[in-house]
Amino acid sequence: MNSLFLCLGALSAFLGVSMGAFGAHALKNVLSPEMLEVYKTAVSYQMWHALGLVAIAFIPSASALVHWAGWLMFAGILLFSGSLYLLTILNLKWLGMITPIGGVAFLSAWLLIAIFAVKTQS
Repeated sequence: MNSLFLCLGALSAFLGVSMGAFGAHALKNVLSPEMLEVYKTAVSYQMWHALGLVAIAFIPSASALVHWAGWLMFAGILLFSGSLYLLTILNLKWLGMITPIGGVAFLSAWLLIAIFAVKTQS
């Protein structure tokens, strides 16, 4: 087990729940419906990828593919969800340019896990 990725996943899930509650209670009447949906997307992606990090923590391997997948998933949470949180809360539209980089990090992480699965099955 990789306790670092387990810790990062658990902390990301904790913050995801916190951000979801903050959005549902404090931002519901502040953000436009469109921006509230963007915020909800950030929370959703953060939670799914926090669970992905927890899963990565339990892959019994010292493979570089798994290691990089974990870091890319964490970077994706920071860049994708983080940029959307800041975009919606602070109304900094330019942060929308950063969001796709986080999306690519998510995609890359899942692809590395798939490659690892194929390589270890052979």
